[in-house]
Amino acid sequence: MWNYPFANPRLIYLLAILPLLIVFYVLRQSKRTAGVQISSLSFFSHQGVPFRLILRHILFGVQVVAIGLLIVALARPQSTESWSETQTEGIDITLCMDVSGSMRAMDFKPNRLEAEKDVAAEFVNGRPNDRFAVVAFSAESFTMCPLTSDRAVVVQQIDNLKFGMLEDGTAIGLGLATSVNRLKESKARSKVIILLTDGVNNAGSIGPLTAAEIAKEYGIRVYTIGVGSEGTAPIPVQTIFGQQVQQMKVEIDEEVLQKVADMTGGKYFRATDKEKLEEIYGEIDNMEKTILDTRNYSKRKEEYFPFLLLGVVLLAFETVVRYAVLKSIP
Repeated sequence: MWNYPFANPRLIYLLAILPLLIVFYVLRQSKRTAGVQISSLSFFSHQGVPFRLILRHILFGVQVVAIGLLIVALARPQSTESWSETQTEGIDITLCMDVSGSMRAMDFKPNRLEAEKDVAAEFVNGRPNDRFAVVAFSAESFTMCPLTSDRAVVVQQIDNLKFGMLEDGTAIGLGLATSVNRLKESKARSKVIILLTDGVNNAGSIGPLTAAEIAKEYGIRVYTIGVGSEGTAPIPVQTIFGQQVQQMKVEIDEEVLQKVADMTGGKYFRATDKEKLEEIYGEIDNMEKTILDTRNYSKRKEEYFPFLLLGVVLLAFETVVRYAVLKSIP
């Protein structure tokens, strides 16, 4: 009925008396009109409706409106001013990404590394409240991007990942240790490493389980992803006849990756194609939810005064006109 809630909403039902007043007024006016038998209507042809009668009807309408306004005022309309305060508690995440030569395998389209980059970038763009770091590893490890909330920078550094940027090999432990180093000083509610590799640890001075122990000490959860189809995968290799695609055996140390995840409270996944990799990142996204703490506030303000004032003014106007003006009209 109105754009305001009411402190006394039941009083609004009193507005139902207004139609009753109108009906009563109409009936009363009809009884006041005496029945007169006349032989012709010629007498009334030059007679208009008396101004006094018109004014009386207008004053009744003013009175009805005034009573309605006073009823609304008694119901005490109130406006509500509300606002909310949102606090975001994000997650710090390091993407630890394998760039070794075996990531050239074409069981993912166009290859494992490019598929990894596409899915990781989509994951970053879907989490606006978190901070990310990017670590690349093969036989060595390198921090591509320190912890930052600038998603554009993170995505750019993911795109910069390429083959040959580091000595070839697979140093899973070293990559994990470097990732831990990016997060150990973090004060975030949750610290996460997503480690993706397609091989067996065969390089580096730190073993994967040793690095996992360090991650556990710093309260960092590690999700590990083994990338590669079952059995063999087509990999381009350089021969005396030029580059050729050969089927090569897929070797992933799933046992170690499972232990790393278990030790840190994470989870191990196996991705056999790009679609499965997207599903895995989606599952991690659901497991690692950012906390949004929203507090709602509201304040009520009394809005009855304009209705009360207008109702009183109209009643005063009706009274003055009825007893001062109307009585002076012959």
